[in-house]
Amino acid sequence: MTVDLLDRTAQVTSEAQVYVTLTVSGQLCGIPVLGVRDILAEQPITRIPLAPPDIAGSLNLRGRIVTAIDLRRRLNLPPPDPGQKRMSVVAEQGGELYALLVDQVSEVMSLDATLFERNPPTLERNWALFSNGIYRLDGRLLVILDVARLLDYAIQG
Repeated sequence: MTVDLLDRTAQVTSEAQVYVTLTVSGQLCGIPVLGVRDILAEQPITRIPLAPPDIAGSLNLRGRIVTAIDLRRRLNLPPPDPGQKRMSVVAEQGGELYALLVDQVSEVMSLDATLFERNPPTLERNWALFSNGIYRLDGRLLVILDVARLLDYAIQG
């Protein structure tokens, strides 16, 4: 009986986690694929008067109004180069859709859950506030973003 329990624990911890990878200001990030509703190329965004600076505005997604959040501003990072095209990763929170503006969406990666690490103490505070942890990939750090925390912050202003 104990052996079965240990075997099941080993299976759970070795399961793969699947992420949509993206780049924000040169940093590789991941969002759990199950939290992603859509990926959009650059879209026209309408600025919302009196909105906080990290709320880029709103966009129209198949007839639904979606609040666009600029992740560079949210994470206190420098603005993109003028004319740089950006993409949106659409996620849902509380029945509402939100578009997270990112520099680039890369690929879907399946990673071994046993390689997941908590945020290291050296991770910059602006990343650590919105990160669940990291993966170390071939000399690069993949920061796993906590979409709920990013969006809760947007709702609270």
